[in-house]
Amino acid sequence: MDRRKFLQISGLSLSAGMLACNSDGPNAARDLLELAQDKNETVERALFRHTSMDRVIKGARNSGRAFPKYFISKELPVWDEAVRGVWRLEVSGAVRKPLSLTLQDLQKLPRRTHRVNHYCVEGWTAVAVWSGVRVSDIAKAAQITDDADYVDFQSFDSGYHESWDIDSALHPQTLIAYGMDGHFLGADHGAPARVHSPVKLGYKSTKYLTRVVFMPRRNGGYWSDKGYEWYAGV
Repeated sequence: MDRRKFLQISGLSLSAGMLACNSDGPNAARDLLELAQDKNETVERALFRHTSMDRVIKGARNSGRAFPKYFISKELPVWDEAVRGVWRLEVSGAVRKPLSLTLQDLQKLPRRTHRVNHYCVEGWTAVAVWSGVRVSDIAKAAQITDDADYVDFQSFDSGYHESWDIDSALHPQTLIAYGMDGHFLGADHGAPARVHSPVKLGYKSTKYLTRVVFMPRRNGGYWSDKGYEWYAGV
């Protein structure tokens, strides 16, 4: 039995399963959910393995144009160079070598391409091919310090952000993605770059990325602060 099925069958994903992708969460049940989340995280961390790779089931098709789109701004976020200047990904925090990377700079780093699942807290799964740079390669280039136990991914989508545990962020299938299905990302899927990983539920994969901040302590996130499970492992 794989890790995802175990969590589903055992009911240890209770807090995630009770919440919908576009809801604010059941505030009346917050205490219960926080307790469930603590239990979930303990089990999920115990099950997590860097050697466990996500694989798309045989015969599954790419979602293509049907791949869901989401953002929290009132309008589709689009990086306007005339207003904001050249887009850059700032890498800072618990690092010895802060980085400021243009899209061209990202493309010069080792490129990875993989076809994986995208898991939503609502229960659906989508398939796509992602291209980009491993977060682990970004961490190596920035020379993260020994106390970098967490990382916060921040965006220009009305300040959307989500923080991760460092082990999940450094998983080989966790990417700073700039390509999807053989093309550069479009604005509807988080251009110029976004986080993507099959080891976390979809809401943890920050789109419209601008900052990667390595930290000694975690600091929540847009949905996590509304009652969603913080760890959100798959």
